[in-house]
Formats: sequence, structure tokens, C-alpha cells
Amino acid sequence: MDTKPGRLDGKVAVVTGGCSGIGLGAVELFVAQGACVVAADLQDEKGRMLEQRFPDKVRFQRCDVTADDDLAATMAQAESAFGGLDILFNNAGHGGTPAGVQELTADGWDKTFALLVRGPAMGMKHATPLMLKRGGGSIINTASIAGLQAGFGPLAYSAAKAAVIHMSRCAAAELSPLKIRVNAICPGLIATSIFGASMGLPREVADQMAAQVASIGPKIQPIPKSGLPEDIAAAALYLASDDSVFVTGTHIVVDGGITVGPRSAWDVKTPSPILAAMGISPEQAEAMRAQLIAAGGAG
Repeated sequence: MDTKPGRLDGKVAVVTGGCSGIGLGAVELFVAQGACVVAADLQDEKGRMLEQRFPDKVRFQRCDVTADDDLAATMAQAESAFGGLDILFNNAGHGGTPAGVQELTADGWDKTFALLVRGPAMGMKHATPLMLKRGGGSIINTASIAGLQAGFGPLAYSAAKAAVIHMSRCAAAELSPLKIRVNAICPGLIATSIFGASMGLPREVADQMAAQVASIGPKIQPIPKSGLPEDIAAAALYLASDDSVFVTGTHIVVDGGITVGPRSAWDVKTPSPILAAMGISPEQAEAMRAQLIAAGGAG
């Protein structure tokens, strides 16, 4: 992906959850590409450190995205500090309630959806009037591969992320005549604190756990590297910039290929579960394949 400087020159962005993980990666990359950024988060100390790092380019805004007034104030900060708003990256989130169907509570479900669905929805609402003043803009919502397939997250989280994908599509249809594009990003296994935080660990411990997550990724996905915040930030940069001017209402999967299929689809050492169920060993399958090739194919 092209990362030459200046792709966001003159742009103003809001990044929720902007003080750590994927959000921090996006703030850093957006600034490097010329944007001014409001980093919205609940981590005051990290927010102050960001402002010190980028005194002319970043403003920290304390923001709970489940609080409508906080979101309105965050968008207002973009206008008062930098003159307007061109880009909204709705990224704040955590794993929500870990409960399954039988243990689920209404409160756990509602809190998960308030953070992961209502927060981005209200963020779009408050961002739209400011983007209209600038002649359009780009909204990016963080979804997840858990919103595409079962097995990558808890029930409420997965349902919420599926809702974000479809909400982005519907909002794109509504806002495209206003020259506002809306897209989603579906991260895979990314080395951030979200996994530890979802387990109820203190923020410091959750941050440290990201290193453990980084060591797992290369072993369980086709691309043998750790998924890092900068991988998602690069996708967000593409969607935020004019490079994606013809892209709206879609979702970009950034997951190292983990959703392409079962491990047997990409790891030759892993036997096919179908052949295994038929009692055919990997050695027998390879011998059959070689025999077919020698015979000139299957037909």
C-alpha cells in the first residue's frame, strides 16, 4: 500500500479509542500523512501524552462513546480546534459480555450494543453536519471478522459487529448523495489490549497481553506474521484518503487470511477433515492425487 506522505494534507479527523491499540496506530499514521486529529478516549494520561507528542496536530477529547453528549462535544472539538471535520474513524470498543445464549443477560447485551453499535451510529449522526460544511467526508467503522463468521468472538460482540457491517452499508446508501462515504474494516487477530480487557484484566496487564497475542498470529493464519495496529491503520488510511473516492458501502477484511477457509486449505501438513472422516490418510490422499496427475487429470 502506498504510504507516501501527504495523503491527508488539509484533512481533519476524529478517531475514537484513539489513545491505544488500533486507534493509536491510526492517529499516528493520519498525522504522518498530514491530518489534524482529535483523539477521543477515556485514557486521560495517554491522551495528554499524545498532545505532547503532536502539539500542533492532535487534541485529546475525553469521550465515552455511549454518552451522546460526549460524542457531540468530540465533533465540536474538531471544528473549534481545527476548523471542521473530514474523517471519522469509529474505532472505540471492547469485547462486551462474554456470555453465551444460556448465560446472557439483557443488561450485558444492551451495554455491548450501546458501545459497539449505538456509539458508531451516534458518532455518524454528529459528524455528518460538519462533513456537509466541508463538502463531504469519509466515515470508517471498526467491525470484525467475528461479524462475518462464528467462532471468532462472544455472541453479543459477534452480533454487534455484524450489525456494524450492515449499518455501514445502509448509512453509505443514505449519505452517498451528500458525498459522504461510509465503509467498515474487519480486523482479524490484532495484537492489542482488547483481549485482556475483555477478560476483565487491568489496563496495564491487558496491554502486556498484546505481546502474547502477537506470538500466536503467525501460527494460526496463512500470512505468517503478527497482525498489528498499523495493519488496520493502513486500511483506514486508504478509506480516509481520496484514493478510495469510488469506494463506499463495503467492508475490508484485514485478517492475514484467517477467514479464507479451514487450516487444511492453506497448510499442507493439515489433513482435510472431509478426507479424514472418510478414513483416507494424508499419505493415501497424496498418492491418489499423484495418480490422477500422472493419468492426465480427473476426466
